[in-house]
Amino acid sequence: MSKIISVNAGSSSLKFQLFEMDDETVITSGVIERIGLEDSIFTIKYNGEKDVTTFPIENHKVAVQLLLDTLIKKEIVKDLDEIKGVGHRVVQGGAYFDQSVIIDDDVVAKIDELKSLAPLHNPAHLTGYYAFKEAIPNAGAVAVFDTAFHQTLEPKSYIYPIPYKYYVENKVRKYGAHGTSHFYVSSRCREMMGNPKHSRIIVAHLGAGGSLTAVKDGKSINTSMGFTPLAGIMMGTRSGDVDPSVIDYLIEEVGLDMKEVIKMLNKESGLLGVSGVSSDFRDVQEAAANGNERAQLALDIFFRRVIAYIGRYFIALGGVDAICFTAGIGENSFFARKEICNLLAEALGIEIDDDANVNGKGDRLISTPNSKVKVYVIPTNEELVIARDTKRLLNL
Repeated sequence: MSKIISVNAGSSSLKFQLFEMDDETVITSGVIERIGLEDSIFTIKYNGEKDVTTFPIENHKVAVQLLLDTLIKKEIVKDLDEIKGVGHRVVQGGAYFDQSVIIDDDVVAKIDELKSLAPLHNPAHLTGYYAFKEAIPNAGAVAVFDTAFHQTLEPKSYIYPIPYKYYVENKVRKYGAHGTSHFYVSSRCREMMGNPKHSRIIVAHLGAGGSLTAVKDGKSINTSMGFTPLAGIMMGTRSGDVDPSVIDYLIEEVGLDMKEVIKMLNKESGLLGVSGVSSDFRDVQEAAANGNERAQLALDIFFRRVIAYIGRYFIALGGVDAICFTAGIGENSFFARKEICNLLAEALGIEIDDDANVNGKGDRLISTPNSKVKVYVIPTNEELVIARDTKRLLNL
């Protein structure tokens, strides 16, 4: 019986899932939010019940100890030594890592070195790593990188058309993100297609953050996020692609400074910025249905940004066998899937099975037998990928 905990340490949060790896079942899961504040929130799900408590949690070290103490207190584990491995999600692995690795001093140094490319994430990941290492020193530790799946991109897809020296000297290039999700969903899609030798898949990871990836024969050949997760499609609060001259104009003519502009593009744009209603797709959809024209405009832009990347990747792949929807919007909004597929219908010959789209659950095909492209809904499971890689690398 080998138990592995998958961990995603954010700047002020700690998400976790504890797996029994013999049958890959989730024993318990939850999240600790607002770490460092007086009203930190600890949510844990176990045996069909959900406990939510609010109290001050000073830092990640305290949060990890609280989590482990709770596992003992609730008798989820009898002894912490039952946890044989800790799998850590790491947002930015740069060009150093094309696969998951056991964490040692060299890996820690490289994650730290790359913190300028993910200032909100990489330092938090290391904080989580140190906290677990101190609390359960006998457990092995593995890093699973969001960027690793995209290391199969060729230079023609990841080099920006700016002076080459910035790539050589400053590591400025496309890295992509959501790689663990894109890997899981595209792999599951190939399974559902009968594991063909050759496959052309477009994964649409649509949530508060969103990205699309073109996957050919199991390898990422292009992805919509770039040097950072700001690039690509319109998102909840992120702009996605904009003309870089807009930044200069806002600084020179409007009087904003660079930090204000970058904050605006990351935190105040996207669905929120255009609609003026919310960053949550559901709220924007409801407002549009009630006649809010800016909310409707936000939806229209969102859908057209998504199909623009699907069109781009259709050409890059030389056609497409399957389109997969995943993440918060992709998995849960039949409305979004229908609207996107309607916009693609004429060009790609897509035909949606409305009953499967609206009423189906879990992994499923939502296109009709007559559709020229298969369309799937596949809920992502990044935590399971992390746990599987941890088990494999630690030989558990």
